[in-house]
Order: sequence, then C-alpha cells, then structure tokens
Amino acid sequence: MGIRMALPHSDVERRERLLTRAEYEDLVRRGVFDDAKVELLYGRVVSMSPQGDPHRISVRRLARILIRALGDRAAVDIQASYAASDVSKPEPDIVVLPPGDDVEGPQQRAWLVVEVADSSISRDRDVKSRLYAAALVPEYWIVNLVDEVVEVHRGPEHDGYASVTRHARGETLVVPGFEDVTVGVADVLPPLRRV
Repeated sequence: MGIRMALPHSDVERRERLLTRAEYEDLVRRGVFDDAKVELLYGRVVSMSPQGDPHRISVRRLARILIRALGDRAAVDIQASYAASDVSKPEPDIVVLPPGDDVEGPQQRAWLVVEVADSSISRDRDVKSRLYAAALVPEYWIVNLVDEVVEVHRGPEHDGYASVTRHARGETLVVPGFEDVTVGVADVLPPLRRV
C-alpha cells in the first residue's frame, strides 16, 4: 500500500510527492490510516508485514529481557513509531531510548533499534538498515527468523553500517551502552520445534 499525491501541475504531467514526517503525523492524527498497518519510509507510506506467532514470541521475549535488565536506565518502546528523520517514521519492533519524558516531542535519538524479520527481511536489511544508520543509531539488530540468527549492524555511516555480524543460538549479545546487559540469542528466538 502506498500513498501518492500529485503536485500542482497539468493533468498530463503528474509526479509523485513525498510526505514529510509532519504531514504523515497530521494524517495519522486525522485518522486517515486507522484501519491500516503502515509506516513512513523515505517519504512514502508503506504497508507493514503481518506478524505471525514466531514474530510475536520474539518481540515479547526480547522486550521482557530488556525492560527487566535496563529498568529506569533506558526507555524500551515496543512496536511504536520512531522519528528517524524528517521524511521517515518507521515502527520498529523494539527501540532502546534514553530515559525521560517525551511528551513534548518524539524521541529522535536511539541506542538500539531491533526489527524481527521473516517476510520483511529484505526491507529490514536494505531500506531500514540505511535509514537507521543515517539516523546515527549506533547498533541495529535484525532478529532473522528465517535463518534463526540475530544480525548485528554496527558503525553507522551515511549509506549503511560499517559492519554486520551474525549470531546463532549459544551466542550472547551486549546491549550498546550497557556492558552489564547481555542477551542470549536463544532467549530471543522462538523455541526450537521438536520433531
């Protein structure tokens, strides 16, 4: 699903007009997307993939770990929008933010962003990786349900992350900025199916 708006031009010549984050937020406030699961990526409103049980389980598991371990030292947003730029407002599965009251405006700085991916793996690796790197998110994790690994993206640069590593069950990750908080990959992935 996408939204296209015509610029004031002749009927013959129409071009796509990208939305700003402020325009998108206004449309959300007015209820334009009430029945749609969408996010704003680079000025385009795009539909989000439906979530299956493995996705739901991984989000819940990781959120529980982070909330318990971080306490009041950080805010943990779950499946909430994140103001990544003036033309992007994605809805990552988990964002670890500095603590504080964000009533006066959206948080624009994040320490960690996590996407849980199966059918959305290409978008999460390509589009969202570039987006979070440009927003200077120090670390971006993709919980890759297809390959049953967590892909860790570090070193944000203008067009993506400088390094990407893959971590399987049995390995442990450290939450950026919190050396005392570790996350076992096996604790985030859905349980192994017994045959």
